[in-house]
Order: sequence, then C-alpha cells, then structure tokens
Amino acid sequence: MTVENIVGLAVAVSLLGYLVLALVKPERF
Repeated sequence: MTVENIVGLAVAVSLLGYLVLALVKPERF
C-alpha cells in the first residue's frame, strides 16, 4: 500500500466514524 492509500483510508474511516457518532449522539454536536 502506498502512503496516499493509507492517508485516504484514514480520512475516509475518520469521516465515517464522525458521521456515525453524529447520528448516534446528536446532542454532542
């Protein structure tokens, strides 16, 4: 895996996690 792939995956996973958190705990946002 290249560095670009790793960075892209990290960004995508963090964005997905943020969206899931916003859906599960909307009172924090």
